[in-house]
Amino acid sequence: MPTTSQRLRALVGTALVGALVAAGCGGGDGASDDPFGDPGDCTVIDVAVSSEKIDLMSELARSFNGSDDAELDDGCAFVRPYAKASGGATTLLAEGWTEAQEAVEGPRPVIWSPAASSWGAILNQRLADAGDAPMAPDDPVSFMVTPLVIAMPAPMAEALGYPETPIGWADIAALATSEEGWAAYGHPEWGAFKLGKTNPNFSTSGLSALISQTYAAAGKDRDLTSEDLADPAVQEFARQVESSVVHYGDITMTFLDNWFRTDRRGTSLLYASAVAVEEKSLIDYNAGNPDGVLEPGETPREPDVPLVAIYPKEGTLYSDNPLYVLDADWVSDAEREGAEAFIEVVQRPENQEKVLEFGFRPGNPDVAIGAPISAENGVDPDQPAALLQVPEPEVMVSILDGWRDQRKGARVLLVLDVSGSMADAADPNDPGGETKLELAKRAAVEALDEFTSTDEVGLRIFSTDLGPNGDQDWLDLLDVQPMSTNRERLRNEIRAQLPQGATPLYDVTGASFDDMVSGYDP
Repeated sequence: MPTTSQRLRALVGTALVGALVAAGCGGGDGASDDPFGDPGDCTVIDVAVSSEKIDLMSELARSFNGSDDAELDDGCAFVRPYAKASGGATTLLAEGWTEAQEAVEGPRPVIWSPAASSWGAILNQRLADAGDAPMAPDDPVSFMVTPLVIAMPAPMAEALGYPETPIGWADIAALATSEEGWAAYGHPEWGAFKLGKTNPNFSTSGLSALISQTYAAAGKDRDLTSEDLADPAVQEFARQVESSVVHYGDITMTFLDNWFRTDRRGTSLLYASAVAVEEKSLIDYNAGNPDGVLEPGETPREPDVPLVAIYPKEGTLYSDNPLYVLDADWVSDAEREGAEAFIEVVQRPENQEKVLEFGFRPGNPDVAIGAPISAENGVDPDQPAALLQVPEPEVMVSILDGWRDQRKGARVLLVLDVSGSMADAADPNDPGGETKLELAKRAAVEALDEFTSTDEVGLRIFSTDLGPNGDQDWLDLLDVQPMSTNRERLRNEIRAQLPQGATPLYDVTGASFDDMVSGYDP
């Protein structure tokens, strides 16, 4: 059985399985040109970090490399950070990050810095369930922190009583199930309440939001138990919140980018009512940088409708950005020494002050919080007033497992490329190995296990010369129907496909999107 952390990365209307798999076959994150230069004879310290802090970590690494601080008892250390999603790294570490995977997934890390220590606890629990020793130490150094907030357009938050009236998950649940929607607050033009959330199996914001709403449902701020999760009232609360979700994404930047584009068109209040994000991401959005990355020459433009941070009245969690020196068999003594030297450097006050420039709060408590964490940017440096206890690892795993049944149902059209080019080898360096179509079919069949019986899934293939008259560019093999009736037929149809014809990718993408939109039922 697949683990929760292997679940679908996106429950979306259309999944272009063959094309996406084939596009990823030629390589990955492993680049031939090292952006940090030549390490020479120094011991390389590979550092896997969550994407929101890669720029800062890279700056600190360049300052460290070649300095006196990088000198070891025998030689020197050379730090080499790269971006890796927290949930994805957790899965790789739990299931065995092999040398063979490094070309695509990145080098096996000496230091792992997910966005939150929740991921370290989940990793250790997954390893324990498999009978393996823990890999993430219990007491990591916190690099920097940022709390989970509920981001809302300022007019909507003010309609709920912000900033005088505390707002929390209970209010979200009430709005989610209200037939009146925003009309109950004098704004029928805003329509229904729409929540944006990320998939908790991959996103730290999604995981923290799920834990926070579970605490709110149980009426607790600590000591969450498996018995609490089994309470029908807690489960119903979760379903109420999830019922208002517009869609699930891998990362909050997806929502923030979309929100920003609708802001440019003057329709941001119709896209979403609230999105669970980290405080740092809200600061970036209000600065006109919704994805948190400014390209060379890019000039930020502030949104017309800014967001404000709602710190849930029931309490929230910090993303504490731990620095784990992994207890892994590939970490040598020299690598461990170099890792600890680098961690000592990033804890220094002068380096901790740099985290503020990126919208984070310092992990070192001796460094004061300052700009840009201020009311002018939609956040409150005196919040959060209440913090939640991170649940025990086995409870967090149970929360994730339960989300699969509580989340909003998926309606998915799998679109499989069966054109002639899919007969090519997936790996150009292994011409006798698995073909692109074989890889795509295997991925699609494995993905079916991630859908619940009530999720609706269909199958469309595309090539040329399809259909009874040989004049179609795509063909629906199975209509979008509940998996309770479609599961085995989907498996059989996917496995039966053979490559043929050309690749009308853009035509089938547009048509599939239109078909799914026409059948959308919020």
